[in-house]
This record gives sequence, structure tokens and C-alpha cells, in this order.
Amino acid sequence: MKNFDVARLFSEMATLLEVNDESVFRVRAYQRAARTLEALPVDVAEVAARGGLTDLPGIGRDLAARVEEYLATGRIEQLERLRGGLPASFVDLLEIRGLGPKTARLLYDRLGVHTVERLEELCRSREILAVAGIRDKTRANILKGIAQWRAGRTRTLLSRARGIAEQLVQTLTAHGGVDRIEIAGSLRRMKETVKDIDILVTSTEPARVIETFASLPSVLEVVARGDTKVTVRHPDGLHVDLRVVAPDAFGAALQYFTGSKEHNVRVREMAVRRGLRVSEYGVFEEATGRKIAGRAEAEVYEAVGLPWIPPELREDAGEIEAAREGRLPELVTRAAICGDLHAHTDWSDGHHPLERLIEAAQARGYEYVIVSDHSQSLAIANGLTPDRLREQLARIRALQPRYRIRILAGCECDILADGSMDFPDDLLAELDVVLAAVHSRFRQDRGAMTARIVRALANPHVDILAHPTGRLIGSREPSDVDMEAVLAAALRHGKAVEINASPDRLDLKDTHARRAAELGVPIAISTDTHHLSHLDFLDLGLAVARRAWITSGQVLNARPLDALLAWTHRSG
Repeated sequence: MKNFDVARLFSEMATLLEVNDESVFRVRAYQRAARTLEALPVDVAEVAARGGLTDLPGIGRDLAARVEEYLATGRIEQLERLRGGLPASFVDLLEIRGLGPKTARLLYDRLGVHTVERLEELCRSREILAVAGIRDKTRANILKGIAQWRAGRTRTLLSRARGIAEQLVQTLTAHGGVDRIEIAGSLRRMKETVKDIDILVTSTEPARVIETFASLPSVLEVVARGDTKVTVRHPDGLHVDLRVVAPDAFGAALQYFTGSKEHNVRVREMAVRRGLRVSEYGVFEEATGRKIAGRAEAEVYEAVGLPWIPPELREDAGEIEAAREGRLPELVTRAAICGDLHAHTDWSDGHHPLERLIEAAQARGYEYVIVSDHSQSLAIANGLTPDRLREQLARIRALQPRYRIRILAGCECDILADGSMDFPDDLLAELDVVLAAVHSRFRQDRGAMTARIVRALANPHVDILAHPTGRLIGSREPSDVDMEAVLAAALRHGKAVEINASPDRLDLKDTHARRAAELGVPIAISTDTHHLSHLDFLDLGLAVARRAWITSGQVLNARPLDALLAWTHRSG
């Protein structure tokens, strides 16, 4: 699929248009098209082949022609022109948060800055302050952005790594020669970012599988190759290890290469106490060398006296003790989820009409779905005024008889700088569910940010604190907030906190979500849907919840409709 490739190029075009001070409408058009393509669940080439590009949100005739040009030639001439006159390394500067396209161009014109290294050098020497408009705070923010950029380049978001791994698995399976195949490593443990991808297979034709994998079009470079293992570099920068293992060792290899290292050390220690040795090849009696387990992963755990432990828990964070004592939680699954409690429509910054959101949620078998568009202060997201929210509320009530699914009237209401809400209480009281969220002044100091959120949680009409820390993984650090105080306030006022399943948020992170659940604060696992395909982000939110040891009984949207509405203290 070329979806991500075209989306990446369109994002670059939007940025370069901004660098060249082009129309803001053209910039936004390419940004919106990039988001559409990134979220597209089918191959854009298939859409183009059937003439359906202009049916996609934000893709008009001009942008459709650019997509078709890339599919036919592998390049976009307009992008090549935009790149002209700028060093190739200049594009890296545009990824630095805190810099901005216009500032990047200014620094290039005034100081010849076209590499991250040179930018960092000028910031550290303070020479950058000689450029008009660059202040010391800007310099500090750029240095922070460079650090985040470097960290982001060493790891890949879970959603992206997952997509790459699943595509590789499908391709290998389609080529034949593979008997069993599984993804292992930190990706199987569903960590929020991963450094590389591990894939295990069994095959009677290992040489064929290795050759197939090394020859895939998506392989940029074969880093290392042997008879049963090959390491390649993917265009996204990830290293992918493929190992062909014997069928009677597959379970042991899967356990070993899933990790974590700390978890495996504990398992091996337990084995030693039983006179056993555990490796990727199996479980062996130390005294005789006889192999006693290894074909199935559960056999490895059984051999050391443990039940099978879900991969998401394997972090040496108490799971060994819980398994030994029969206290492993029954982790939440997709089947437990009754509805979505965070979703947008084209009334604000969503990319689909209200009716299509309702139909998509109903097709998933949900009992309920929320309509939670932004409030008025978030003008960049076309936030609703009070009058528009009341108009939307009336529309929802009028639509309800047409659908089996319950349409919850809600709002993602901004928490203002002082902790007050963006809408008056009488308007919030008309809604079924109210999400409160910070979207501005993320750099308030710890005391101010904590007090701001705590005050919002005290509002009697607020139900859920959305994306509580405001982080964007790899590009925006979480707000400096006392999460213990926030969670205590949520518990005190009977509010829920959200695990936002958007791939670059995953906010709350697993450690905070686990603490919330320990305290008894309900957890909403919500998708923050802006495209209909975003409803599938649920799996990412579930991954965070499972890593946080959360059961279905602790999840707000695992409650049936009547129980949910009873909790919000509103009549159905």
C-alpha cells in the first residue's frame, strides 16, 4: 500500500508551501489530504483504479491528479519544484517542534542553516539570537524540539510498527513456504513505541522464506543474512529480524523473543531453582540435557510452575508474583466494549457527517456512540458556539428514532487556563456526557496546570477527563502535572479518566492508567475519532489498558447503556 508514502509527501508539500509563504488554504488542503490518506483503510491504488479518489474527504481533482501522478511515476513534479533550491537536509528542520516553517526559512536565508546539527550548534553558542525575532525562550524550545526529534527517530509509534509488521506477515504468508508465523518482541507486548520488529516462522523450506523476505520491494537493505535468520532495514528506518525456528522450539522462541529482558530473567531464575535451563530452543533438564518443553509457549511457563502470562504484562512489574499466586487479572478485550465515548464529526474538525459516524458505530455492534465535537475556544478545530451545539443537540434528538444505537450528545469542552469550562453549566447540563480537555497553554507550571485540571474535575457536569497529559508521542512532552493529585480529584468527584487511543497520544500511558485503576477511578477507552477508520484505534487503547492490568469491570464504556447513564446521573 502506498497510502503512507503519498501522505508523507503531501505533508511535506504542505510544509514547503508554508515555507514559501503560499496561501494558507493550499497548505491546509494538503494537510487534510495527508490525514485522509494516512487513515485510509484500503490501498489508495485500488481507489485510484476505480476512479474513486475524488470521493475521499479533502481530495479534489487537483490533489487526485497528484496522487495518480505519484502512482504512475513514483514522484510528484510540483514537490520536486518546491524542493528545488533547498538542500535535501533542510526538510529535517521542518520536523523540529518549536521551530516552524517560516522560522526555518528565516534561519536558512540569514545564517545558512540547513541541518539539524548546525541548528543545534547555533542554539548552543547563542549565535541564533542575532536573528531578529529569535528570543532566548525560542532558542530553548528549539533545543528541546531537537532532543524530541532525535528520540522520535530512534523509535517508531506502535500503530506504524504494527502496520508494517502485519503487512510483512501477510506478504510472507501469501508467498508460501510458511507454516506458522508470529510477531514477537516489544511489538507483541504492545509498547507505545518500538525500536525494531521481530518475526518468527516455522517452515520446511527455510531458504525459500529467507530469500523471499530479503527480496521484498519494501526492503531497503539486507543488514545481515544466514541460513535461518535475516535482518533487513525498512524504508521507515526500522530494522526487521526474521527467524526461522524448528516447530518443536517455536513456543520457546516466541516466549524468549517476546521478552521483556527483565521478565525473561525472572523466568530463567525460576527454572534454575527447578534444575532446568530455559532458552530460545526449549526447556531442558540441567542434569541430563533432556528437552521437556518448547513447542508451545504455555509449556515453557508450565515447566517453571506458572500459568501462561499475557504478553502485555511481561515487564517484571509484579506479573510473576501475581501468576504464582493465581492473581493474574482477566484483561479487558474488544468484546467487552459497548461503545465509544470520544468521537468528532464535520460539525467541528471531523471528516464525516454525523450520520456516517452513527452508522459506522452501529455496524460495529455498539450499544452507543458519542458525538463530542470541540467547544468554541478551539477555533482552529472549528469549535462549536453555544448556539451551534444546541443546534447539533436538536439534530441528534431528531435522528435518534432512525437508529438502534443510542446517540449520546456530548462535547469535548475546553478547560480554560483558570480551570473554568468553555461552556456555561446550563448548556453542559443538557448533554449526556461531557469530556473536559486541555488544548491550550500546555506549558503552565506544575502547580497551575494541576490546579486547572482539578478545578475542572470539580465541575458537576464534567464526566471524563480526556487525554489527561496532553502529550503527543515524540513531538510534544506531557504537561507538567501532578497526576496523583489529578487522579485523587477524579476519585473524589466521581469522574473518569480517558485512555485516548489516538496513535500519537495513547494518553493516559500505561503506568498512569494502572494507578488510576488501582485507586478505583473508572477508565474510558476512547478513540478520539476524526475519520471513520479511527474507530479501529480501539485496539491501541485496549493495548494500553491491558498493559495497565485493567479488567472490563474497570472500563466505563464496557458498561451497558443503562449503567453508563446511571453513572452520569442523567436519565435515559
